[in-house]
Amino acid sequence: MRHLIPALFAAAAMVAVPAAAKEKLAPEAELAKLLEGRVAGEPQNCIPLQPSASSQIIDKTAIVYRIGGTLWVNRPKSGAESLNDDDVLVTKLSGSQLCSIDTVQLHDRSSNFYRGFVVLDKFVPYRRVKAAE
Repeated sequence: MRHLIPALFAAAAMVAVPAAAKEKLAPEAELAKLLEGRVAGEPQNCIPLQPSASSQIIDKTAIVYRIGGTLWVNRPKSGAESLNDDDVLVTKLSGSQLCSIDTVQLHDRSSNFYRGFVVLDKFVPYRRVKAAE
């Protein structure tokens, strides 16, 4: 029995290694993968935020807002180097839209401590390419 426990720990460690060894994509590669099959549209100053909207942080690069089938990419004017995909975005809207003049606070997901903020820029819509009929 004594020899069985270390063997079980060793087997569990070997199973966990492949999952941990999976490399995370570089931020620009992660964004490119997310936008595959989509085409950029005309940048907009504001986007409507709806209850069904979701957001995703691309480390040190961008915030991607998903509204319906459109991905809106915002590469902040300043503070992008503070973006961390484990942060929580805290946005205070003055109306029903999020605009390029707004700031977004970053809070650590574990401790909820304030980590900084980003100043947004224009939002670039990415929509799926329609298949030729």
